[in-house]
Amino acid sequence: MERWYFEEGQVNWSYTNNIVRLTVPFGVSYKADPHQVIALVISALTENKRILNDPEPACLLMGFGDSSVDFELRFWINDPQSGLSNLKSQVLLKVWDVLKENQIEIPFPQRDVHIKP
Repeated sequence: MERWYFEEGQVNWSYTNNIVRLTVPFGVSYKADPHQVIALVISALTENKRILNDPEPACLLMGFGDSSVDFELRFWINDPQSGLSNLKSQVLLKVWDVLKENQIEIPFPQRDVHIKP
């Protein structure tokens, strides 16, 4: 029986196998070097045994947000039955760790409120 797994950020591109692409968005401070960010997170992904090397993982610069430079990790797995959210959590924790180790800030929205009398 063919199984399809549809969860936000994941795509099964084939009718004949379980290979699934997952996407994980994240953002960093405008102070960060985007080239360094991409290299660091791609390197961190290679440590996870569930993530396939072929097709190889990618990290894309997706835009310049209000509070962050926005990226998206894209990677492939062949065992969606082992869980998707647990893997996304592992990937996000690894991204957190590698960014912290390299003093790259993960920003949060900040707003200035001016109260006029």
